Amino acid sequence: MPTRPLLVLASGIFALVLTMGVARFAYTPMLAYMQVQTGMGDALAGWLAGWNYLGYLSGVLLVSRLRDLMLKDRLYRIGLVLAVVTTAMMALAESPLLWGMSRYLAGLSTAAGLMLGSGLILSWLLRHGHRAELGLHFSGLGLGIVLGALLVELAAPVLDWRGQWWLLTGAGALLLVPAWRWLPRPDTGPPLAPHQVDTGNEPGPLWLWLLQGAYLCAGFGYAINATFTVLITEQQPALAGQGGLMWLLVGLAAAPAPILWDRVARRLGYLPTLGIAYVLQIIGILLPVLSGSLAAAIASSLLFGVTFISIVSLVLTMVGLRYPAHPAQIMARLTLGYGIAQIVAPVVAGELAERTGTFDGSLVMVAAIMAVGLASLVAMGMLGDGRRRA
Repeated sequence: MPTRPLLVLASGIFALVLTMGVARFAYTPMLAYMQVQTGMGDALAGWLAGWNYLGYLSGVLLVSRLRDLMLKDRLYRIGLVLAVVTTAMMALAESPLLWGMSRYLAGLSTAAGLMLGSGLILSWLLRHGHRAELGLHFSGLGLGIVLGALLVELAAPVLDWRGQWWLLTGAGALLLVPAWRWLPRPDTGPPLAPHQVDTGNEPGPLWLWLLQGAYLCAGFGYAINATFTVLITEQQPALAGQGGLMWLLVGLAAAPAPILWDRVARRLGYLPTLGIAYVLQIIGILLPVLSGSLAAAIASSLLFGVTFISIVSLVLTMVGLRYPAHPAQIMARLTLGYGIAQIVAPVVAGELAERTGTFDGSLVMVAAIMAVGLASLVAMGMLGDGRRRA
């Protein structure tokens, strides 16, 4: 009986919920409880986040050198197991060294779930003649944020920080089963058709460099919001205590967004759709600067949730369509720049905020960087419109 495409896509959803929602993003809502119960300071919290980003970058560099599909499959499955193990490591002891090792290895598992998983699923879809869209797959990231936030908040009244991490570990173990079982081995399908491995129709180097620049800019937009959404909200006098709600709204908006953006891309093409997403994210970034109201905070969180993972989904899908012979390598190259932005942006934003007492300057700076990314997309459109579909 042939594997159904929905089952394969579901495996990717479970993998992203595990490697992104549990192994990586559960750390965001857990920070508040760990700081109160363990005395963890802001500096250590920042260093642990940095180790996570470094692990992710290490994983991306490794993926960029891989060519063998079977090796990619093995490392992907190792990454799934690592996501569960690293979550459990957070509960083992009150040790900054252990926590740092956990966050670094969790970053590696994130790269496996996001980069290797996306590439393997896209390859399976192409080999079996299905539409090469990853919107449904990337809904797993938003679902993961929601699941992690809900587990942390619901368990807080009855479990301490260790119990919360053990609960997350148990949830991760359950997610591992469908993520592992429902993705077929890469040697079980027909080979790619000749037109799917033809590199003659690939865009030129300038098109790819412009895409890399646009995606780098998107990394700055993502990093600022993902790192400081809760803090920016809490620093507004009228919004104290609402930061957790804003993070939950980000996840709720992100879950269906990639599917909806896929529909828009079918009609408008990928580059015009990406342009719309960039404009909306710029508006969301500037809203807290223009207003300290609850309505502005909600709108900003929703716009970020709707756009950030959708930009990733649209870019990686477009890469799969334009570079069908080696999508994982191009994805890894793009994600390297995106990951570097994740390290640089919070540091710069934090320094600016400390000197000025507000995040307004950081948000304006990032909005300007996103505008540069938007200009890169416009330039790409002049070279080729990115409308090719599966």
